[in-house]
Amino acid sequence: MWGTMVYLIGILVGYGLGCVNAAYFLARLRGFDIRDRGSKNAGASNVVITLGKKMGLLCAAFDMAKAIVAVWMMAWLFPETNTFAVTASACILGHIFPFYMGFRGGKGLACLGGAILAFDLRVFVALLIFEVFVVLVSRYICFVPITASAMLPLIYGFMHRDLWGAMLLAGVGLVIFCKHLVNIRRILQGRELRLSYLWARDKETQRIEKQYRNSDESKG
Repeated sequence: MWGTMVYLIGILVGYGLGCVNAAYFLARLRGFDIRDRGSKNAGASNVVITLGKKMGLLCAAFDMAKAIVAVWMMAWLFPETNTFAVTASACILGHIFPFYMGFRGGKGLACLGGAILAFDLRVFVALLIFEVFVVLVSRYICFVPITASAMLPLIYGFMHRDLWGAMLLAGVGLVIFCKHLVNIRRILQGRELRLSYLWARDKETQRIEKQYRNSDESKG
């Protein structure tokens, strides 16, 4: 009974903090809904597109921090119970499906990163190195959350021998994958922003606009 109560608290803490969507509130302060501009995603990557790199980094840091706080808070309150999988999953899902935004939030990358950092610094560093390689090879950031969310359940399950926790994290990974299907479709269409957008914004924007024009001309 007590164990169930602890997990319920973990869900409430994780989801509650996850729902605090920095991208949404930063855009509201500028007078618009971030889900109506850029990639239409309420996350740090779209903040970079709509509000600039500094604001995007601030948003990403906040999203990582809320996952870290949620996981560490539960570990501090209930050190005898392993609440990582439940709390981290709830936090990521809270970021993706915030109730006050009609369940239309972000895609969970920074929140996932924060959860991994809170889980184990060594795992975070190892995955960070791997993901840097993934981005440099693919040139697309969207592959980072897809691969990281697929690897986390395997690593967690191996380290803690927690099958149910690993399955829960795998379920969240599936949600993250589904949220990024639109990015994969844009890659196939040549319309997804590449990593070079961070230092060659105009050139990359022109490339995307050219793809849209070519697509419209072929339809016409």
